[in-house]
Amino acid sequence: MPKASRKPRADALRNRERLLDAAKRVFAGGASDASLDAVAREAGVGIATLYRHFPTREALYEAVYRREVDELVALADGLAGVPDSVAGLRRWLRAMIDLVATKKGMVAALAISVDAKSAVSARMSKRLAGALGALLDRAIAEKRIRRDVSGEEMLLALVGMCILRDQPDWREGAVKMADVLVDGMMVKK
Repeated sequence: MPKASRKPRADALRNRERLLDAAKRVFAGGASDASLDAVAREAGVGIATLYRHFPTREALYEAVYRREVDELVALADGLAGVPDSVAGLRRWLRAMIDLVATKKGMVAALAISVDAKSAVSARMSKRLAGALGALLDRAIAEKRIRRDVSGEEMLLALVGMCILRDQPDWREGAVKMADVLVDGMMVKK
């Protein structure tokens, strides 16, 4: 007889969330000591607890990445109703830059290949491009943004701006360039 699947205990669910939050903070910092031990310490749990939830480095990477993408898609949905579509677009792009910071930190800290999760990355990129495309479509419908750039193209441009920056203040530069990109897409009246 198959074993019945039990619902995870509340403390186990809290520990998982604490680990995901801690991993995001540790990896986004991009420090050279951004290890799994550092994530466990930041979460206030032992390394065994981390490995019970995430048996491999890649499992932790994928869980953090998926959660970040889910949050960005939800943010795009929430921004669909803000009065200023361009301000909503800018806010989403800044949140995307934060996701890139986390992802860059994970790849460096965990010594994993970005290509190792190419199927996951492709699915997540498609979701992100769709969320960004919806924000662009709204601004286009309001005749505030040019219509000749897709969500996928804008996402690639933004990620490219982030990937090329290895200086300590790369985020500020990426935000500035994202603003320049949006400014360049604005319909001149």
